[in-house]
Amino acid sequence: MRKKTFTAAVLLAAATLTLSACGSDDDGKPPVTVVSGGSDADKAATVLDQPFDKPDLVLTDTHGRKYDLRKATQGHPTLVYFGYTHCPDICPTTMSNIAVAKKALPRAEQNDLRVVFVTTDPGRDTPAELGKWLKGIDPQFIGLTGDFAKIQAGARSVGISVEPTTKDKNGKLVSVHGTQVVAFSPKTDAGYVLYGEDTTVDDYTKDLPKLVEGATP
Repeated sequence: MRKKTFTAAVLLAAATLTLSACGSDDDGKPPVTVVSGGSDADKAATVLDQPFDKPDLVLTDTHGRKYDLRKATQGHPTLVYFGYTHCPDICPTTMSNIAVAKKALPRAEQNDLRVVFVTTDPGRDTPAELGKWLKGIDPQFIGLTGDFAKIQAGARSVGISVEPTTKDKNGKLVSVHGTQVVAFSPKTDAGYVLYGEDTTVDDYTKDLPKLVEGATP
C-alpha cells in the first residue's frame, strides 16, 4: 500500500473547516475531515510526520468505571474512533472492518491491541447501550462515554471535528463528526497513522501486524 504523509498541523486546520453528518444525506458530502495534497489522497493510510499526542481523556467505560485513555492504553497498540451507536452506516462498518481484520492476528496480538470507540452522542450512548452495541461487534472493543465537551476537545486534539447531536431536516437525530481512525504506536503512544471511512477489511488486515509492532504501514 502506498502511503501519504501530512503534518498534524495541516490536519488540525482541515478538521476545523470540514464536517458532515454520519448517516445523513443532507449535503451529499462524505462525513470525513478532508485533507488536501498529493496524488495518494485516496489511499487508506495517512502517515503523519508529526504524530498527535494521545487524547487526555478520562471517561466512563461500558462497565460504568472511569477509564483513563492515556494510562489504560499506554504501551499497547491502540486504534481510536469517534462515532455513535445510532449511526446507520459508517460507524458500524468501520468497527466491523477492524473486528474482522483483528481476527487475522495471532491471539497474543489480538489481546494486546486496544480498539477504543468514543461516543460523539453521549446523551443516548449510555455505558449499557455502548456495551450492548460493541458486544455484537467485538467484546474486546472498549466503549467510552461521558461529558460531551471533554469528548469534543479530545477529538479536536487529534484533528477530528465533533459537533453536538442535532435533528436533521427530517427530525432525525444525527451526530456530526469526522470519521478517521487514529492509530497510536505502542512504542511512543503517539498517533502516527490515520485511516478514513473508505478503508477496507483488506487494508486493515494488511496494516494491523505493522501497527501492532509500532511500525509504519
